[in-house]
Amino acid sequence: MNTGVLQRRLNREIRGQVWFDAFNRGRYSTDASIYQIMPVGVTVPADEEDATAALAIAGEEGVPVLPRGAGTSQNGQAIGEALILDCTRHLNNVIDFDAGARTVCVQPGIVLEQLNRYLKPHGLFYPVDVSTANRATIGGMTGNNSCGARSIRYGNMVHNVRSVEALLAGGVKAHFRRVDSGNGDMPPELVENLLDLGDSEADEIRRRFPKLLRRVGGYNIDELTLDRPNLARLLVGSEGTLGFFRRIHLDLQPIPRHKVLGICHFARFYDAMDSVRHIVELNPAAVELMDRTMIELAREIPLFAPTVARFVKGEPDALLLVEFAGDDHGGQLNSLRQLVELMESQSENQRQPSSVVEAIDPSFQQAVWEVRASGLNIMMSMKGDAKPVSFIEDCAVALEDLAEYTARLSEVFARHGATGTFYAHASVGCLHVRPVLDMKQAGGAKAMRSIAEEALEMVREYKGSHSGEHGDGISRSEFHEPMLGRRMVENFEQVKRWFDPDNVFNPGKIVNPHRFDDRSIMRYPPDYQCEPVETALDWSAWQGYDRALEMCNNNGACRKAASCVLPSALRARRFISPGAAPTVCGWP
Repeated sequence: MNTGVLQRRLNREIRGQVWFDAFNRGRYSTDASIYQIMPVGVTVPADEEDATAALAIAGEEGVPVLPRGAGTSQNGQAIGEALILDCTRHLNNVIDFDAGARTVCVQPGIVLEQLNRYLKPHGLFYPVDVSTANRATIGGMTGNNSCGARSIRYGNMVHNVRSVEALLAGGVKAHFRRVDSGNGDMPPELVENLLDLGDSEADEIRRRFPKLLRRVGGYNIDELTLDRPNLARLLVGSEGTLGFFRRIHLDLQPIPRHKVLGICHFARFYDAMDSVRHIVELNPAAVELMDRTMIELAREIPLFAPTVARFVKGEPDALLLVEFAGDDHGGQLNSLRQLVELMESQSENQRQPSSVVEAIDPSFQQAVWEVRASGLNIMMSMKGDAKPVSFIEDCAVALEDLAEYTARLSEVFARHGATGTFYAHASVGCLHVRPVLDMKQAGGAKAMRSIAEEALEMVREYKGSHSGEHGDGISRSEFHEPMLGRRMVENFEQVKRWFDPDNVFNPGKIVNPHRFDDRSIMRYPPDYQCEPVETALDWSAWQGYDRALEMCNNNGACRKAASCVLPSALRARRFISPGAAPTVCGWP
């Protein structure tokens, strides 16, 4: 791999920025996962023609490519030994919008919050409401098959993408959409191969794929078993491994006129999990979990403490945030009353004296949701070397199994000397579950392997999903075979070969993966050390300046408009990637 030739060609033939220095490569070597892999180089295409040229040059020089959005992925999808194409700075426009049809076409680098600001005057929004909405890009969300808090109402990304205009290996342009009589803009041989796969593997797919909303593992080849499949749905969740998304066509929804929120308090975590299956019968738009750890950590953060004091009463073991939304305010208030009645019907040992805090005022609701949306940052504010680690954090099970599953999972953590944190999407049986481990030590990776294998055995027992929201990346691709079977993995490999025969696009994800516990590709490899720095300020509350820097979890919160502690040269959006603080710390 001659990176010098690649760099010279890119500098000569594209108009966007090209970075091959260690500092800038280091900033793109991490995402919100525990992994770190130095890219070959980074380019910031000035427009679609630039992106096309960069892909062609990389292909001619035998260098893999990795399209990247905000870098908020939690399983290593956005990192690799490849040429990074940062789509966020220039490829972030609305291309076409039809308010009457409720559709929009966008470039991959547009941020969800930016898109929704554009749509709001028309009474519309894009309903896949991820917690990282103020930096997550539509391209990254499409590649990840993102979901969000209100998927019980609106579904996942795969249910809200109409079509995808992609650039495939060899420079082939294709517009993937529903198969009908006009398929001229999709490669005919590829389409035929995919439809044949759907026919031949339909029984195996039905047998192996979990019957749950929250299933994002592997490629969405279940779509190929339908009479008129939408081939764009095969690209959704493909994590940049099948092609480059030039333009993405989306379905939109009307903004609900009214919302109300009930914050249900539980004295026991188990009872909160057992109540979810009853609460969803009230037709809520969202049911989100906050556990005791998240509540206590949020109370210690000055930004959130006043809000937490307002909506948390007493010392609950868990909260469920239950939202009702629609155009009939009276109907939403009635649903809230039904929620209160449901909680009051629980036995006395299953609830706090003040079991439901009602939030009718929109500003109060917004404040509560801001705490929940900051769940990852709140959890990662835990001081010390042991942190909540993401690797089984979005397994999903049926609601009738949720209470038992979480209780057994806590027992698994305890057997390995760990505790766990739980929060997020209770409504669909998909909780963000993170055991607290010290990944600086070899024992952390060893415990991670054991916990993962035991947890996934339980998920398989419950016929659940091992990948329910955050994708596969490095953390979960290895587990497709034990969860879905060798034959299904071979189907995924065949799809990859048809789309990308030379393995150009984001290799090592979904198929032919890394080992997920390989410490050599982790942010804390065996030889990790943070260079000591003399400081004028007292960092003892964080156990030192190095540990304060290590609290950066790389989920990209510094990309939003609000100020942060990084130097101004780094804080400028055009220079921000989620790796900025780790670069200051000396990673790599």
